[in-house]
Amino acid sequence: RSILPIGSLEQHGLQGPIGTDTLAVVERGKLIAQQTDVLVAPILFPGNSPYHMAFAGTITLPAETIQLVYFQAAQSLIAHGFKRFLILNGHAGNAATVQYLVDRINQETAGIAVDLDDAAAPFVKRAERQGPPAFDRHAGVSETSRSLYLTPNLVNLGAGRTAPLTLRPHLDKILPDVVAGDPVATRVFLAEALKAASTGKGTSTKDMTETGVWSALDVKTATAERGRDETLASVNAAVAFIERWKQLRPSG
Repeated sequence: RSILPIGSLEQHGLQGPIGTDTLAVVERGKLIAQQTDVLVAPILFPGNSPYHMAFAGTITLPAETIQLVYFQAAQSLIAHGFKRFLILNGHAGNAATVQYLVDRINQETAGIAVDLDDAAAPFVKRAERQGPPAFDRHAGVSETSRSLYLTPNLVNLGAGRTAPLTLRPHLDKILPDVVAGDPVATRVFLAEALKAASTGKGTSTKDMTETGVWSALDVKTATAERGRDETLASVNAAVAFIERWKQLRPSG
């Protein structure tokens, strides 16, 4: 069994490292591997992040390139005897790429692949809500908290600053429904928001937040304790799924 972590190289506000998504997903993979017999095999640092390109340091690759590199890496690992692949995604912008990669491995090789976060979802024990509901996504309090837990030496919390959200009026109007957890509003919102400047939607990161922090919360309230709770909920769920998979389909 092999975990293939997929992340990105993109800005994470003024407080987080460019490699936040890749560094965090690799560390998460290692925590999973400490509890069950899997190999963590990092392949690439960059992911698909065209909407962050207005911020210096961001490196983005086309989805086609990413899936091809990981597919060929899986083929190499299959040649060395690996059969089961757990794709662990650390960047929401890679979601469609991961689904395609999983399907290609399952349809075109002797290997068996799953999207690990999706597969582990039924086992997740949600951490207690930290305060009232609020919009908190890219480089916000939750993600910065996880970085403080996983890569504390790379976070400069004192430099963090949350900027006012500058959403398009029609997106701002449905934001309360998104915060309330309305699945339709969230789907509609994310279909348009956080898209490359070249699409003309006016929803690149720079269009919506001056600092790159896509959150309504004060990023300086992030804590390693919160990051630990959120990370371990994900890690424990992944381990539970892997152990159940082993029961249902022993190696061999």
